[in-house]
Amino acid sequence: MAKKLPEVDVVIVGMGWTGGILSKELSESGLKVVALERGAPRSAEEDFSVPHIRDELQFGIRHGLMQDLRRDTLTVRNNPSQNALPMRQLGSFLLGEGLGGAGVHWNGHTWRWTDMEFKIRSMYEERYGKKFIPDDMTIQDWGITYAELEPYYDKFEKIAGISGQAGNLNGQIVEGGNPFEAPRKSPYPLPPLERSLANDLFAGATKSMGLHPFPMPVANASRPYTNPDGAKLGQCQYCGFCERFGCEANAKGSPLITVIPFAMKQPTFELRTLSVVSKVHMDKQKKVATGVTYTNLQTGEEFFQPAKIVILAAYGLNNTHLMLTSGIGKPYDPVTQKGVIGKNYAYQTGVGATLFFNDKIFNPFMSTGGLTTLVDDYNGNWNFDRSGPNFVGGTTLNGGMYGGRPIDFHPVPPGTPKWGKAWKEAMAKWYSRSMTINSAGSVMANRYNYLDLDPTYKNALGMPLLRMTFDYKPNEHRLSEFTAQKINEIAKSLNPDFLSPAKAKTAPWSVVPYQTTHNTGGTIMGTNPTNSAVNKYCQSWDAHNLFIMGASLFSHNAAYNPTGPVGALAYMTVDVIKNRYIKNPGSLV
Repeated sequence: MAKKLPEVDVVIVGMGWTGGILSKELSESGLKVVALERGAPRSAEEDFSVPHIRDELQFGIRHGLMQDLRRDTLTVRNNPSQNALPMRQLGSFLLGEGLGGAGVHWNGHTWRWTDMEFKIRSMYEERYGKKFIPDDMTIQDWGITYAELEPYYDKFEKIAGISGQAGNLNGQIVEGGNPFEAPRKSPYPLPPLERSLANDLFAGATKSMGLHPFPMPVANASRPYTNPDGAKLGQCQYCGFCERFGCEANAKGSPLITVIPFAMKQPTFELRTLSVVSKVHMDKQKKVATGVTYTNLQTGEEFFQPAKIVILAAYGLNNTHLMLTSGIGKPYDPVTQKGVIGKNYAYQTGVGATLFFNDKIFNPFMSTGGLTTLVDDYNGNWNFDRSGPNFVGGTTLNGGMYGGRPIDFHPVPPGTPKWGKAWKEAMAKWYSRSMTINSAGSVMANRYNYLDLDPTYKNALGMPLLRMTFDYKPNEHRLSEFTAQKINEIAKSLNPDFLSPAKAKTAPWSVVPYQTTHNTGGTIMGTNPTNSAVNKYCQSWDAHNLFIMGASLFSHNAAYNPTGPVGALAYMTVDVIKNRYIKNPGSLV
């Protein structure tokens, strides 16, 4: 039987970006906060020092900062007629674990999602007609607007130390930025990173084609920076060890060096690591959350932590899993399309090309997590006509390098033997003479892409595993074909000596090769309890004192990376909790 602990004001599940933001802000307001993190403690000083953190085998290949699948994983399948099987090795996406969460090992790409996403159904229906959206595409408006989130985007960018170039400052288009972004009231806190040869080539080629290149907005500090809370970030060293690694220079905006240390200073805050939450409890009337049950992994003891407010701030898939195992909200059924928990799971699409030049040296080892140049003409540009290629959503295209690490990066031209002397010679020659052009594409929600509990497999604590049912649909196939065509046009205009062209993804999705860790949906935001799990303030429709954070709130997935709106929604929610909910607990809408 679980040991009951003294009640606290707030219990927070997960200590990544959102858990860190809410822990800091709520404990600073005087509330007693307990944060439960299933992973181990870590610190930048002890865990990210050189040369330890540059161990590519440990962190890049063996995923040293990621979830231990021996203890917990999920099962996957492409459609409801298949038997789902457990993911035994990390592949398509890399689930983070430990203090700081995925904010420790992310690349730092930071976007502002706009009303094109928040009002997606109404905007597409208004422009293209209701028949343009397929019957099985379950996209919906979120119930929130860009204008409401803008000040919170700004706050998150300043806390994380985002380097970038504004493209739309108070309605004025700024040369060198993204002209398709929504208006911002202030510039990025830091200028863009230094440009590389690959960036310059991509920018020149796309500009000559009438497109609008700009530098990736990224949480890699281009200069030494002190954020509004006083956290000090170092300057990016362009070391090439960014994604999958902690930052040796404290130059990557991370909750581990920004919000979490400030929460830890508060006497009203307590962090408990290696604590796996298994259930959110409700009162007898099933109207109010009363706390959570968790297991201490070191001792095996089980505890019940009562709380006046419960906040799920774990990774999106884990938030959905916990809602399902707790029996809160009605699970989604793809046949009847009733229920909301597990609904609208979405992923991302992406294709790429590799270009080889005899006469150019790129030095790929000198890079960062976001040293790329992009065009947003086929995504953020609402004037781009989707009716011709016939898809909902869009794609960003980018040219540059994330880091040419020796084990993982060894590009060779088409036709090169896959092993032996000829392969070694080709790898040695082309390592510094190649660049990539890649894409990030949206995925629209579909009635048959969803999350539920697996009826067969359980984790180490005896909980049913989360089951993922997902595949790309015709909309994404058409988007992938369009994207590959555009990438190859850009690539050929640069006249490489050899080209590995982009190829559209039309085969069934596979969980095996890595693609992206941008999983969204499952506890989506909406305007009423029949089509969503939470309201615009991330407050559960089923319990007014239960709040859910992260990308599980998204009712579809955009071409943009999710961390920007994740951070903005966290700051908006904590603002509402402090200034409205605490004074008058109850439904906020």
